[in-house]
Amino acid sequence: MSREPSDRRSRMSAERAADARRERRRRLLVRGGAVVAALALVGGVIAIVATRDDSGGSGTAPAASTAPAAVTAMPATPRTTAEGRTTPPPWDAPADAAAAAAVRAAGLPMLSAEGSALHIHAHLDVFVDGEAVTVPPLIGIDEQAQQISPLHTHDTTGVVHIESPVQADFSLGQFMTQWQVSLAADHIGGLRTDADHTLTAYVDGKAVGGDPAAIIFGAHQEVALVYGTADENARVTVPGSYTFGDGL
Repeated sequence: MSREPSDRRSRMSAERAADARRERRRRLLVRGGAVVAALALVGGVIAIVATRDDSGGSGTAPAASTAPAAVTAMPATPRTTAEGRTTPPPWDAPADAAAAAAVRAAGLPMLSAEGSALHIHAHLDVFVDGEAVTVPPLIGIDEQAQQISPLHTHDTTGVVHIESPVQADFSLGQFMTQWQVSLAADHIGGLRTDADHTLTAYVDGKAVGGDPAAIIFGAHQEVALVYGTADENARVTVPGSYTFGDGL
């Protein structure tokens, strides 16, 4: 019986360790949100007690906002353009401080934990020259600072997590800006349309016109970007839906 090559075992072990680290970070972010909420509640109680007078009555004090500052920074309307690298794939995810800067460029806040007022998921596929391009993990996540955008990825499945502390719309342009990949009707990254190459955006399997960066994510939506020649694009089976896992 042949033995599995040691380099393959090492790679699999490293991948499992990376998955475990990402899960630990996810749990930490969620716990961090619970702590923030608890501290806000305690702070509110202390403020009420502090306003009580010596006779036991309560004074009147201005209501203090317990909402994190980041929540108030949420844009009223989402960015519908995408700025970033103009290079060919693959495109890795910006890390740590670069990730936070990309989130700010998208007009979104960095949070101490995932929000729950809006909790939906969409899926993104990218095809270039007839081949799938990996949507990387940790888009919108600053591991070092333990902060997270309301629009982010955890793994390489292409599932886009939309977990916001307030109700809001989120666009493909915001996501691509966080990924630092430029996108418009005539290009994706450094790949431009011409007489032989096209770029088509699909939502739930149906082609949509205009700037793909303006696509607004919806719950369990399947978004696909397909770039290439007619022959290359003919090799792509554009998905009309995505099977989301339990809890998504």
